[in-house]
Amino acid sequence: MAQQLQLEVVTPERRVLSEPVDAVTVPGLGGELGILPGHTPLISQLQTGVLSYTTGGRTLQLHVSGGFVEVKDDHVSVLAEVAERPEEIDAARARLSREHVEKQLNAWSGTEEDFEKARAKLERSVVRLQLAGVTAKN
Repeated sequence: MAQQLQLEVVTPERRVLSEPVDAVTVPGLGGELGILPGHTPLISQLQTGVLSYTTGGRTLQLHVSGGFVEVKDDHVSVLAEVAERPEEIDAARARLSREHVEKQLNAWSGTEEDFEKARAKLERSVVRLQLAGVTAKN
């Protein structure tokens, strides 16, 4: 059994991360998935949330949204619509996005499908703010 996993995080625009890690936790559709070396192969849909990984005793985090995770032969491939490191997050922009979507949702008169899209956008903004170190209500 391998001592580490190879973690790859890719979006349609770029490769965000490619490095050996000790453990990975991803926000799967049914909840958080903890992945260690020797994990059983799997494919899962991602939900908006925080991907965390441990390497050299440090735990690091990324914001991920949409896409899939595949685990096979100690290789974790995350194919996400969005993946950002905390230092890449523009907190002011995320705050404005959250406020705009909250106003839309408070005065909702659209379709259920549009409501779900707005709710997902709000969730992404909140996760971005959390990773950027800003409290969700600021």
